[in-house]
Amino acid sequence: MVEPGQPWWRHVRWLWLSLMSFVALMLLIAYQTRWVYPEIHAYFSQSGNLTGQQLATRARDYLQQGLDLLLQAPDDADIRQQAHFQIKLAYSLFDIGLYRREYDCTLPSLAVIDELLVRLEGDEPVTATHLRQSVLAPMRCLTRIEMHQLDRRSAVTAEFVDKTRRHQGQVLAGSLVIFVLGLGFWLMHELQRRRAARSAKESLEWMSRALRDPLTGVGNRSALHDDVVAKHGRQMGLLLVDIDYFKQYNDSLGHPDGDRLLRRLVELIQQAMGQGVQLYRLGGDEFAVLFECQEDRSLDDSCRNLVESLRAAALPHPSHPHSTYVTFSVGAARFKADHAGYERGYAAADVALYEVKEKGRDSWQVAALDSREMAG
Repeated sequence: MVEPGQPWWRHVRWLWLSLMSFVALMLLIAYQTRWVYPEIHAYFSQSGNLTGQQLATRARDYLQQGLDLLLQAPDDADIRQQAHFQIKLAYSLFDIGLYRREYDCTLPSLAVIDELLVRLEGDEPVTATHLRQSVLAPMRCLTRIEMHQLDRRSAVTAEFVDKTRRHQGQVLAGSLVIFVLGLGFWLMHELQRRRAARSAKESLEWMSRALRDPLTGVGNRSALHDDVVAKHGRQMGLLLVDIDYFKQYNDSLGHPDGDRLLRRLVELIQQAMGQGVQLYRLGGDEFAVLFECQEDRSLDDSCRNLVESLRAAALPHPSHPHSTYVTFSVGAARFKADHAGYERGYAAADVALYEVKEKGRDSWQVAALDSREMAG
């Protein structure tokens, strides 16, 4: 659907236009084939038309054959009958409207042939001299018609060739235009597809960056919420991890060292928690760990393992008031993954973390949610 204020041509499907162009090209070629071959057949077939075999030629042949028969034996009855048949055929081929209309020698010639046929039918004697006088004018007339018809055939053929050449030129030009348009539409479609793919890739990259902490590469608070929603209905464990006295660490060693410590701690948490957990940075010195968890005991074990792993790493902290190494405070809670469950679980873990800090830090605490809170 075209949105208000946007031009319609932005919504044109270039690929469909390209396909339609090539279909039009195929239709044009099919038309060319159907147009040319019937025309060729019409102009060059032997169907007795203007440009086919000449009737005058056949009439002259039949007249010549009849004359030859009579010259051989003018008094033989069978010969006269055969000659009469040949001359009758010549007369029928000669006696057509086209010749009557366009050639003034036709009617006199037909009269001469008709008189000869009457003589043959009436058994009147026919001499060689009479025969030559009877067929001389018709033969000349037929020859004249034949030559003129051949000239007309040549003219018609030349006209047809010229017409065909022009038509083929038009078809070629039209085909070229349609092909170029189809190619152009395809290129427009390809450019549009690549722009869309590039835009989608940039959008995904932007969305990925928007859900990632740029310093450590782990998820942020928004990513935590989205991942909880994606695991709707499952029993989840949430650890809120706070670096004890991180401000003092930055103040004594500087922010570059503080950034390196954050990245090192991300690696340590991931190694300590193992596979199947997701890690997030919620603030300057606070992390969250999300994983599927079916009982409080496993949640407690995860907290213990995390705190003890950091102790074993023995990362120096020159400004820690109670230790010479970096320590964690961890608050944990278990909840059912939905919007309400996440809010209760997060709040409970945050309270547990606060209590750990109140008790001196470098420890953990698991919040106890009753069965109704766990069920959501």
